[in-house]
Amino acid sequence: MKKLFILALSSMMLTACSTEKAQNDDAQRQIDSLKAVNANQAKELEDFMQIVDQVNEGFRMIKEAEGRVDIKDANAEGVGKEQIAENMQFIDATMKQNRELIETLKKKLSSSSANLSSLQKQIELLEKEMTEQKARIQELEIQLQERDIVIAEQAQTITQLNDDVNTLVAENEEKTAEVAAQEKELNKAWFVFGTKKELKEQKILDNGDVLKNGEFNKGYFTQVDIRYDKDIRLYSKSAKILTTHPAGSYQLTKDASGEYELHITNPTQFWGTSKYLVVQVK
Repeated sequence: MKKLFILALSSMMLTACSTEKAQNDDAQRQIDSLKAVNANQAKELEDFMQIVDQVNEGFRMIKEAEGRVDIKDANAEGVGKEQIAENMQFIDATMKQNRELIETLKKKLSSSSANLSSLQKQIELLEKEMTEQKARIQELEIQLQERDIVIAEQAQTITQLNDDVNTLVAENEEKTAEVAAQEKELNKAWFVFGTKKELKEQKILDNGDVLKNGEFNKGYFTQVDIRYDKDIRLYSKSAKILTTHPAGSYQLTKDASGEYELHITNPTQFWGTSKYLVVQVK
């Protein structure tokens, strides 16, 4: 009998160790996944900011070129006209380059998984600077025309530049709305709580498995925005979370009447494993 007892105890210990190892492996996989996401987002932000720096450098060089366009140097004999024309051509080329770089930023933004709202703000600031430079170039063009030193081709180029900037602003307004819609879609999640019987009736719980049946009633869930909806009242003195969510990303507490409330403390981690939350109550 003593040997049988020892064998049974050993078997129980081995089973417990295996379970603990499996749990540790699952936790490590979640940690590795989060690290990979963070690394990718950091690389995206680094690439984004490098292009922003290029655009800002272009703005700086344009301002310097504007300063070199001295209307007083263009006398009747044409002294200084060649230098002014060269500077205006440089301004035109640099403005075009900046416009292309901003378009590159917008394309990166549309596929970025990083903080979309902060990246969109950067683009808006760059386009504001582009608009301000457009106004300065228009004023410079007027001054040059008054001194009769702007060739027709240059005037046409600046006019085209103005049209391009206006188009860029219109496109940005459209992109802003598109990004807002993308952010809203990315931050959607769904939750449901109900008794075991109710969850079975909706095929959310099927033979002990949660959301394994592809025919579960999605209309039974409540949609939330994970950026803002962080507290969920469960209206029950018994609550059990059936879906998988990192333990450190939420808290289950009771209110004054003893009913449970779910507080999501880290939305990114909580909804990272599943955009569906299922809670069984009594």
